[in-house]
Amino acid sequence: MAAYAICVRDGQLLLARWVARDGSRRWTLPGGGMEHAEDPYDTVVREAAEETGYAVEPVALLGVDSIRRRYPRRMGTYADFHGLRLVYEARVTGGELRHETGGSTDMAAWHPLDTVPELERVGLVDVGLELWRRRPAVGRTAPGA
Repeated sequence: MAAYAICVRDGQLLLARWVARDGSRRWTLPGGGMEHAEDPYDTVVREAAEETGYAVEPVALLGVDSIRRRYPRRMGTYADFHGLRLVYEARVTGGELRHETGGSTDMAAWHPLDTVPELERVGLVDVGLELWRRRPAVGRTAPGA
């Protein structure tokens, strides 16, 4: 389980740059994994602060993204990963933009909404923007959309 924030201000989207194990970097929504017994609301507040320096207030639960990935592991085995990602709309209430040190991201920045399709990004960015734009009553985008 993880929780992420869509923060749009003045036509710009707040993103954090995720650093993969192989060293590649792609933009993602601020957020991440829930700690044991942590409420998802608290998760998105904590993670946004860690990754961007901003205090945020979730204002709406936009939806849930369910992902499943199968990938190879050592000795010919495979991992079967299933993740649930809660996506909140959030607004910045304080703090100052800064980059995370020693975490899973190395940079935070605002990006004009019309330039987001040009960025190297994870799929969650598109899912989050779709939820933010459409606000589906059932809290999910159409499969494959």
